[in-house]
Amino acid sequence: MSAKREQITMAEVVQDMVATRYAAVRDGGAGLIDLSSHGRLLISGVESVTFLNGLITNDMNSLTVNSWMPAAFPNVQGRLLGAVRVIHRNDGFLIDTESVTHEKILRLVERFTPAGDFHVTDITHETALLSVQGRKAEQVIRTVLGEVAANVERQTVVKTQLENGSDVCVIRATHTAEDGFDLFVGASEAANLWDSLVKAGAQPIGLEALETLRIEAGIPRYGKDMDETTVVSEANLDEAVSFTKGCYVGQEIIARIKYRGHVAKKLTGLVFEGELPLESGAKILSVEDQEIGRVTSLTFSPRLDRSIALGYVKYDYLAPGTHVKVSAGDDEIRGTVADLPFVRGSWYAD
Repeated sequence: MSAKREQITMAEVVQDMVATRYAAVRDGGAGLIDLSSHGRLLISGVESVTFLNGLITNDMNSLTVNSWMPAAFPNVQGRLLGAVRVIHRNDGFLIDTESVTHEKILRLVERFTPAGDFHVTDITHETALLSVQGRKAEQVIRTVLGEVAANVERQTVVKTQLENGSDVCVIRATHTAEDGFDLFVGASEAANLWDSLVKAGAQPIGLEALETLRIEAGIPRYGKDMDETTVVSEANLDEAVSFTKGCYVGQEIIARIKYRGHVAKKLTGLVFEGELPLESGAKILSVEDQEIGRVTSLTFSPRLDRSIALGYVKYDYLAPGTHVKVSAGDDEIRGTVADLPFVRGSWYAD
């Protein structure tokens, strides 16, 4: 066999492997993902609510014990420092943040520890985060962690135990537009829990398949689809913002955008025919050749059988079905604006 043919064969093997992992989530099964690279910070102290409420976009006063909510940390210009989840536990508030914003959020909240009864503990390396995604995720969780964990409602938290008595914190959350569960567990118990989930039918899917599923779900990722130049309102983070709470960093800008009607540009979906050589950062043009945005994430969607992308598009061109063009080297690729998510999986089932 020639070296060229051997390379092609290996590429095909990898492609088939990714396709199988993708199908485990999208086609009615259950996929298992290791998200332990996320940062996890535990905030405690009598003044936790007061300090955090001045830093994040959502309302800490509304977050009862054993519930969670999305939130964002903006700067004074209303631009995004990090998108997080805040989980109210009996021992304080667990902040779950993407790995790329872990150190930034840690430094931000640590600045307030000398100001009062406000304590920050980085528990990233002491804990792990596993996620089960797919229509059969509930069945897998029921087998491994029991009925109460399998029936956890959205925005609520269930604390359960492994057979050896170790605690597992369970929330219902999606990273794929399919039903899903995130499991917070001690780092020393992660391998055993992983094995139990696999034995119950969850298939490890890897980060490449997850990236395709994430884009199909229309979920932005920090460092790719949003960063410190992104105004919070541009990134489809509406569920992370309270417009009735008191003052917080960046509130004036975010509220002004809300009440003037709309942002100048917003993250949206783009659909192209077939499998195309697009690149992140590619310019998005109107049919009149005006520059109206840029591509941020892109993939080929097996479910839709075409290339899809996330990108920022000027407000006047956001209507679904709007025809656009994207620069790809010397070529221009035609596509249309699309609603997000691209794929409405079991997370959206009635």
